[in-house]
Amino acid sequence: MLRQPRSVLAVAFACIIAFMGIGLVDPILKPIADELGASPSQVSLLFTSYMAVMGLAMLLTGAVSSRLGAKNTLLLGLAIIILGAGMAGSQDSVTGIIAWRAVWGLGNALFVATALATIVQSARGSVGQAIVLYEAALGGGIAVGPVVGGLLGQLSWRGPFYGVSGLMVIAMIATIFLVPPTPKAQRATSLSEPLRALKHRGLLITGLTALLYNFGFFTLLAFTPFPLDLGALQIGAIFFGWGALLAVTSVWVAPRLQRRFGTLRPITWALGTFTLILVVMAVFTESKVVLAAGVILAGAAIGINNTLITETVMKSAPVERGVASAAYSFVRFAGGAVAPWLAGTLGEQMSVHLPFWVGAACVLAAAVLITAGRRVLAHVDSEGESEGSLAEAEELTAADS
Repeated sequence: MLRQPRSVLAVAFACIIAFMGIGLVDPILKPIADELGASPSQVSLLFTSYMAVMGLAMLLTGAVSSRLGAKNTLLLGLAIIILGAGMAGSQDSVTGIIAWRAVWGLGNALFVATALATIVQSARGSVGQAIVLYEAALGGGIAVGPVVGGLLGQLSWRGPFYGVSGLMVIAMIATIFLVPPTPKAQRATSLSEPLRALKHRGLLITGLTALLYNFGFFTLLAFTPFPLDLGALQIGAIFFGWGALLAVTSVWVAPRLQRRFGTLRPITWALGTFTLILVVMAVFTESKVVLAAGVILAGAAIGINNTLITETVMKSAPVERGVASAAYSFVRFAGGAVAPWLAGTLGEQMSVHLPFWVGAACVLAAAVLITAGRRVLAHVDSEGESEGSLAEAEELTAADS
């Protein structure tokens, strides 16, 4: 996995830091609420604004990247993240943090979609091996993020925001010097292509599956710190265990399950396992031990699902991989943006148990949907057919240009 060009490793390193931003906020959600006098539903908007803008901006990533080139798009995304994270840490109100988290989401969209397409196109080995490298970076960032957030959050809730901004400067320098200049695409991608790509049933089913699954994912991420009611460092340690297990299963367990059972069955199993974990957390929400154990164990199911569903996206439709990534991310992030706010509102106004029940129901629906669409997605396990799909996409691109 590490025998890759320096440019691929540099992008993977930048991905680690970019994905730190997801879990880094978890340990400081309650400190922000306490210090700024905000409710759980208000603080959860830190995730909602980030995810909503990130999802909508995914429609722009292909158009921007095809005109600027992959490297310039990566650098633009990193620069926006540096600005958004730094300014979020300087705010004195929850509203200000929410606004700058939205800016951060724009930068992350430009960076993440381009990074995934760059790694898949430039890495040595198969598409599956390239995605494992990407998911390893994702898992590493998610695992380290809560620890950094917890350590810096001990000093001040502002610390994690400044920390991300500083680390992104390092990632930007690595990208400048290690990633070679990339030419502009022969054909500029239009803004409507990701939406048109969703006409392919396989891509649409995969995107909707991820949207439903994200309700459970972001309920776990954005709401659990409130019933846990622990310090920033303790929350960080729990979510580090979650991220570490996510990284291990995404890199080592998911490929083994795929080789033995194919792609779709392990996805269904992972979603079913995640559903059961959320159900247990819904029943025993008052138990901090159960919540902590549930968070950590959920990392295993999430890691398997992330790797396999990302590979499914790359093979599910005869379109360019950047377009497929943008279309899929638009559906899952824009729709999933509702989950953090909904979880906070339900937990605050109705019952602390209800967000986990809703999350479990959505993840179960995701498992049912991916199972119902298995015939449409059956070709993802055929290397020959997936290569044929890619060739077809390249022929379509050449014909269009």
